[in-house]
Order: sequence, then structure tokens, then C-alpha cells
Amino acid sequence: MALMITDDCTACDACVEPCPNNAISAGSPIYVIDPAKCTECVGAHDEPQCITVCPADCIVPDPSHKESKEELLAKYQMLHG
Repeated sequence: MALMITDDCTACDACVEPCPNNAISAGSPIYVIDPAKCTECVGAHDEPQCITVCPADCIVPDPSHKESKEELLAKYQMLHG
């Protein structure tokens, strides 16, 4: 399942750099995660890097983008060839 950033986001920018898929970008007023690029770091790391660095604890699973680990890995491999 892709992740999403809640309204509790403080726009601190901490989550952008560690994302291996460049799925996080500045929105208005909070950051947003592109579900087409988010793999919850499956294929790159053992846990989602954005969640580990977020000081506001505002990154959660997106219920409208449910995916299995296998689907997330396939998406990661497609993004990184």
C-alpha cells in the first residue's frame, strides 16, 4: 500500500531526500506522496525511510492504494529498471 502524508505535516522537508523513488514533493501547504512511485521502500530498504525520519509522525498507509509486498516490489523494479 502506498503511503500518504496527513494534515499534521509541518513541511519540514525531512522526508524528501531519503525517498529512493522520488515519490515525495512539496504540495500546498503540505508535502504529498505520489502513489504511483511509492513502494514503502520495498526493494530498497527494510522499512519506509520517510516514516523513520518524519518528526511529526504524519506519514501513514493510504487506504485508497492497497498493494501487496509483491506488487510494491514489482513497482520498485519497474521504476528502477
